[in-house]
Amino acid sequence: MATTNPFLYFPPLPKFSPPLYRRFDFSVLNRTRMATVRTCATGGDLLGDFGARDPFPEEIESGFAEKVLGNVDTEHKILIPNISALALSQQECTPISPLQDPMSKDDAQKLLKKVLGWRLLDEEDGLKLQCLWKLRDFKCGVELINRIYKVVESSGHFPNLHLEQNNQVRAELWTSSIGGLSMSDFIIAAKIDEIKTSDLAPRKRIWA
Repeated sequence: MATTNPFLYFPPLPKFSPPLYRRFDFSVLNRTRMATVRTCATGGDLLGDFGARDPFPEEIESGFAEKVLGNVDTEHKILIPNISALALSQQECTPISPLQDPMSKDDAQKLLKKVLGWRLLDEEDGLKLQCLWKLRDFKCGVELINRIYKVVESSGHFPNLHLEQNNQVRAELWTSSIGGLSMSDFIIAAKIDEIKTSDLAPRKRIWA
């Protein structure tokens, strides 16, 4: 004979956790009163769903936008960089007075780091800049001299150029009117550095 159990078993119901609430307070200042607006963010995460909204009528009436710090005019102003921020090769030579003092050796050594391949000469008639190029042949030497003169022609400040041993060009820069170096010498050196010389250099031998 079958028997019935007077106690019935029901499986436990799943528990539903309430949504998370985070309340944020911010104040809107007015000349006569302070209005506090409270907003609630709900959702399964801690941050909630934030987005842009239209201002409330009370906020518009309070004139809160007038209290925002910043410049309402967002027009971009393009400033011309000053000379110190420009690279040496982008600067232009300026007229030099014979009464101007030549550049000191310390200043010349600092600027020497901004030009490649040049070295400082301390001779009897003052400091000079010197650079040497080893080229493929005599024709390449003449071509390099022509390229140098083409670059510095508009500046009015010319280096002394010498073609030596048929395949070597030597350039020297200094300002004879002041008996030493000036900023113009380093500007010309930087402009010469940008001249392409890879096609004039000696070809590398490849041994099989």
